Amino acid sequence: MANLIVAGAAGRMGRLIVALAARDPAHKIVGAIEASGNPSIGSDAGEVAGVGRLGVKISGDYASVAKPDTVTTDFTGAAASLEHLEIAARTGAAIVIGSTGLTPEMEERACELAQKTRTIIAPNMSVGVNVLMRIVAEVAAILPDFDAEVIELHHHNKVDAPSGTALALARAIAAARGVDFKSSAVFGREGVPGARPKGQIGVLAMRAGDAVGDHTVIFGGQGERLELTHRAQSREALARGAIRAAAWLVDRQPGLYTMRDVLGL
Repeated sequence: MANLIVAGAAGRMGRLIVALAARDPAHKIVGAIEASGNPSIGSDAGEVAGVGRLGVKISGDYASVAKPDTVTTDFTGAAASLEHLEIAARTGAAIVIGSTGLTPEMEERACELAQKTRTIIAPNMSVGVNVLMRIVAEVAAILPDFDAEVIELHHHNKVDAPSGTALALARAIAAARGVDFKSSAVFGREGVPGARPKGQIGVLAMRAGDAVGDHTVIFGGQGERLELTHRAQSREALARGAIRAAAWLVDRQPGLYTMRDVLGL
């Protein structure tokens, strides 16, 4: 059984994770966290999630509930997730982070902290997306002369761009082809950029409506192209993946893991 702490318990992802975990006897919700000043603090996490009273009040103090026998799911955002990881590393609590938008400096700090406890950091917790990442890497290696483009679409409230998943897909292409990601990636085009340089990896972010998350990777050759697409129909795919990751992490040794480790990819 995973003893779950849900960070951001009053947010969309947090409420969904609480609702799904509350219906699964394999998991037990032992804590719920929100940012200081959030009006939901003091409320029952189950009632906030719409699944009835669970007897777990939402707290603003993560350190008070983070313990070695707990696993936290965290989609609270880059800065808050890093703060929670600092506490998890200090207390020995396991943590699953699905937040995106970390700066290179934050990523470096997160990787350092992750070694001190059981940690999963993944830009996308969906099972399908992580299978897509593996397939994309294989195709990139098989078709090294095909142009590679990554296109993503998310809802208009998403604050970071491109998405962490789009970046992960582009990095997977670069790694499979043995090229430097920073020098080969281009983020959108305008004006008169000229002919597409050989080996360039294009990444385009779109924002519209309430789209949960679509990712398409295009491999374009001469006279043909291959398109690989994943569409998230609801956030439930992310929530279920996070809960699965939390259960997997319970008995692991300290270190940094990914969803590919969880799925055996």
